[in-house]
Amino acid sequence: MLSLLAAFFTSFLVTILILCTQKLHGVISGDQDFSGPQKFHTAAVPRIGGLAIGLGLFVSISINHQSNVDGMGKILMLFCAIPAFGIGLTEDLTKKISVRIRLIFTAFGALLTCLFLNAQITRLDFPGIDLALTVPAISIIFTIFAITGLANAYNIIDGFNGLSSMVGIITLIAIGYIGIKFDDPFIYFLSFSMAAAILGFFLLNYPKGLIFLGDGGAYLIGFWIGTLSILLVNRHPEVSPWFAVMVNAYPIMETLFTIYRRKFHQGKNPGHPDGIHIHSLIFRRILNHSSIKNELDWFNANSKTAPYLWILSTLAIVPAVLFWESTPFLVASFAVFTISYIWLYKRIVTFKTPYWMHF
Repeated sequence: MLSLLAAFFTSFLVTILILCTQKLHGVISGDQDFSGPQKFHTAAVPRIGGLAIGLGLFVSISINHQSNVDGMGKILMLFCAIPAFGIGLTEDLTKKISVRIRLIFTAFGALLTCLFLNAQITRLDFPGIDLALTVPAISIIFTIFAITGLANAYNIIDGFNGLSSMVGIITLIAIGYIGIKFDDPFIYFLSFSMAAAILGFFLLNYPKGLIFLGDGGAYLIGFWIGTLSILLVNRHPEVSPWFAVMVNAYPIMETLFTIYRRKFHQGKNPGHPDGIHIHSLIFRRILNHSSIKNELDWFNANSKTAPYLWILSTLAIVPAVLFWESTPFLVASFAVFTISYIWLYKRIVTFKTPYWMHF
């Protein structure tokens, strides 16, 4: 408990410190680009909230690592996350790091988890695929792809105040809960420590958006969750590998659909940003009307967007938590979630938003 409180208060206090000193570093740390298709803020805001989360996590693990037999594993986990976090934070400060370079560094961190933590995807409960995954090289490549993809997915969904951070908290609580069921302190400690560190940042990010997560924070959260999802399945064969898929269904689906939309529907580079993610459409076509556009409103259109996606994410996480051991049920649930996501996206983009979304 002391370690979790340390993660929360360190993150919270560092976030306050960043805000209090932003006149000193705002030229470097501030997000002053208001013209991008995914930009919905109107004033320069520090985008180094990930620094507070990273420091909160570091303090928590430093306090805890000597009191548990998995202490070295926790330090290794932190070490493996450095490339993804570091390159993301560098982008936050310089705004000059390409998506390709960020993904290469994140993939390197994922490789480190394979080597040092044995975080490998070795089964999907499909005979042909499982046979291929018995080949170490294939398993490692697939694992690197999955962790890197999820880290990037959290950066993709990081479009509105509180969106990516709260989705991360909900997901980490689900992973930690399953860790408790199996009495695995390594899993539940690392899950809850990250959740506590994110919460310290979240309180100042939502609803007013006083500080942003930034690429460093988004990559760190996605990398951490991706690695823990794989480790949970590896350490406990009773858990279906599709638990890891379903608990991350929203960011996974958002990423896959974004690649499809940009590559095949628009004929663009999948790495090229656009403003028609599902969260962007909810903001523009449901919430951003004249009665709530006032930036002085405590809960303006920006802050009202995230809860829609918190609910969407939770709708995938609940069956994952309830039926964590059943591959057939979780595969069926993922199919239902995919169909529902595409149906909902199509309804919103064609101006046929379901009436119940206008509450």
